[in-house]
Amino acid sequence: MRALVAGKVGEPTDVLRLESRPVPTPAAGQALIRVKATPIHASDLHVLRGRYGFSPEFPAVGGHMECVGRIEALGPDTEGPKVGERVVVAAVPAVPGPHVAGTWQEYLVADTRRLLPVPDHLSDFSACQLAVNPLTALLLVTRELDVQPGQWLLQTAAGSTVGRLVIQLARHLGIRTINVVRRRAAVEEIKAFGGDEVICTEDEDLLRRVAEIAGPAGVRKAIDCVAGPVGAQVSQALAPGGEVVVYGRALHPSAERPCSADDPAAGTLAHLRDQSSPWLLAEPMVRHGLA
Repeated sequence: MRALVAGKVGEPTDVLRLESRPVPTPAAGQALIRVKATPIHASDLHVLRGRYGFSPEFPAVGGHMECVGRIEALGPDTEGPKVGERVVVAAVPAVPGPHVAGTWQEYLVADTRRLLPVPDHLSDFSACQLAVNPLTALLLVTRELDVQPGQWLLQTAAGSTVGRLVIQLARHLGIRTINVVRRRAAVEEIKAFGGDEVICTEDEDLLRRVAEIAGPAGVRKAIDCVAGPVGAQVSQALAPGGEVVVYGRALHPSAERPCSADDPAAGTLAHLRDQSSPWLLAEPMVRHGLA
């Protein structure tokens, strides 16, 4: 079978190569999956760069989040799923059971506890993204920030998959969203999708627009996956006591955290702590508390 393998830590374009490997054999409690589609999450690339919360043993097959495929075979005495069944493999390391040896290969073995059955009418494109992004959006809005109905939620990268899921979830929960995008062409698209307010950093001042939209009460909840100068402005835009959860870094990995010692917003930081979660793994996440 073919597999996309990284020989060492480094930039994916430099260290990945296509290899031929034997098809693995499932052990008891495992299934052999014929992979049909697998996403390339930004976090998958950060793993290869050595900039994520865990590191595989190299050489390593790429892809450590999720994929969709069909069960080709079951290990000895394995009950539950059936051969031929279409499943999503939740490969994220936080799921109990043996780790999955990468999703960027034609076949893989996975513990059956990592398998989620999916109907045939759901496309491979949608099914292979079924686990990480939706659960990331849900946990960001609810468990991590506990945004209440009627509150404003400020988010960057509103046009991303997670950003669009946050918009839909927020409308369902009665939460108002302020959505930050980079391109003017994306503004109407985000509004049509359900975003309450949209700020375009191409030609608008983020701090001024947030103040105009939220008024004297301000914004107390925000999520950011861009970092760099935009992330710093999001921190500055929050009302006293507000919170921003940083769950990613859309800029190059060398970009700074949202607030560095030289940022004007640095004086408002009350604390900085790591925040771990079984499903907030689409990107590394740090919580900033503002006083």
